[in-house]
Amino acid sequence: MDEDRPDGDWWRGCAIYQVYPRSFQDLSGNGTGDLKGVAQRVGHIAALGVDAVWLSPFFKSPMADMGYDVSDYRAVDPTFGTLEDFDALVAELHGHGLKLIIDQVLSHSSDRHPWFMESRASRANPRADWYVWADAKPDGTAPNNWLSVFGGPAWEWDSTRRQYYLHNFLASQPDLNFHNPEVQEALLGAMRFWLDRGVDGFRLDTVNYYAHDRWLRDNPPLAESVAGTIDETNPYLFQSHLFDKTQPETVDFLKRFRALLDEYAARASVGEVGDEDRSLQTVAAYTRGGDRLHMCYTFDLLGPKFSADHVRGCVEAFEAAVADGWVCWAFSNHDVVRHVSRWTPPGGDTDAVARFSIALLACLRGSICLYQGEELGLTEAEIAFEDLRDPFGIRFWPGFKGRDGSRTPMPWEAGAENAGFSTAKTWLPIPPEHRARAVDVEEADPHSVLARYREVLAFRKDHPALRLGSIAFLDAPEHVLAFWRDSGDERLFCAFNFGGEPVEWPLPPGIGTLEMLLDGEGRTVHDTVELPPLGVLVGRPLG
Repeated sequence: MDEDRPDGDWWRGCAIYQVYPRSFQDLSGNGTGDLKGVAQRVGHIAALGVDAVWLSPFFKSPMADMGYDVSDYRAVDPTFGTLEDFDALVAELHGHGLKLIIDQVLSHSSDRHPWFMESRASRANPRADWYVWADAKPDGTAPNNWLSVFGGPAWEWDSTRRQYYLHNFLASQPDLNFHNPEVQEALLGAMRFWLDRGVDGFRLDTVNYYAHDRWLRDNPPLAESVAGTIDETNPYLFQSHLFDKTQPETVDFLKRFRALLDEYAARASVGEVGDEDRSLQTVAAYTRGGDRLHMCYTFDLLGPKFSADHVRGCVEAFEAAVADGWVCWAFSNHDVVRHVSRWTPPGGDTDAVARFSIALLACLRGSICLYQGEELGLTEAEIAFEDLRDPFGIRFWPGFKGRDGSRTPMPWEAGAENAGFSTAKTWLPIPPEHRARAVDVEEADPHSVLARYREVLAFRKDHPALRLGSIAFLDAPEHVLAFWRDSGDERLFCAFNFGGEPVEWPLPPGIGTLEMLLDGEGRTVHDTVELPPLGVLVGRPLG
């Protein structure tokens, strides 16, 4: 336990490592990762210096959306193992001093969940109102204009009930009806099941999709769509999503959820908010007051923009909007192109971007989340259409290639079969360039991306100002991001050159001499900051 932070607040300023179990380590020999494989590799995670693991879904599922379509909230899918395997993983993580956060997909279930099978059987059964059902319009069309994120209308006709049901994602992922208190009770009961098994928290998938507008009002079009200036692959982004998500009733459920967590010691929660231009307001609503979520993350830094102005704008907007809440920053996850591929210009050095990015992430105010493989500097994999497994990518190919490029298996041993991930054909191919970055290769190189990750994460853990302190930005030259981090007696000066040219910049008045604390090729000479391209400077003022 940190001396400056009570154990119940372990989540504040923590570093989380996301494990996508399907692609982490296969011990069963079927080409797909499993819980025993995760347990075997806990030592690698612990050696990074993180505080917690976020484990993506492992629940029983037909796997139409790789486990984000749950058919039993209290069971482990046989693909990943058994409940005993899960318990052993919890014990292994806790034995290494790591917390476990598990994914909870509550906005929707699989259409093979017994709840939905009963709900669709008739309009007058005990679970008839557990999902979002609506009559067709007189002409037989859907109840309104809502669209699915994964393409097409958000409504699917059911021939048994002779009604439409809502699905914000795949048609096989029907939306649960959060306006029904019985649904909320059932979901809270499922989470209590995992709390009793020792989990330390939950990551709530698509948390702002829980509740829908009771009156099923149409979403208005975006102004750019009306003007004909919108340029999007997915028509979902043509609408302003005022009614199909982010409804006020979600906050009431989050309060009930937080009350459940508070029955257990030192538990935490992080919500995923995908809300276009309303994300910050939604994060504020979901984290304020101490009786809702502990923290949220958005997609603000998970996109293609990579500049000092963009990062400063995102952080300052959060600081202004979310006075008493907390944010979790991430640059990569299982749903987006890996950040070294997004942010490295053609012909650029992806390793340089990886080293720069982890230093930046570690210095931002908030908690931070890493995605498996980024500590090796893995790039986005090119996946042939015939190898795709992601329904989102299959639906929108070739304009959008899907998410499989960020989900390929972890390379552990460069010279081993399937890079040490599995003895069988892997569920997604492992690119040759990933094999060259296998863990055993980078372990042997003191200058590798992996070595840099360990160095930076240890540095962050050693400095309260980075984990818990305030942040205040400074005016700086173009392409330079500079700020103070302050906590108690510790004050750190942080500067990052996003540009492709070296920058010289006079130290702000009153700093005096800087003691360099983190090697990022930046330096001070005669009261001048010198930053090479993608240079980093973190120092402590001595006078």
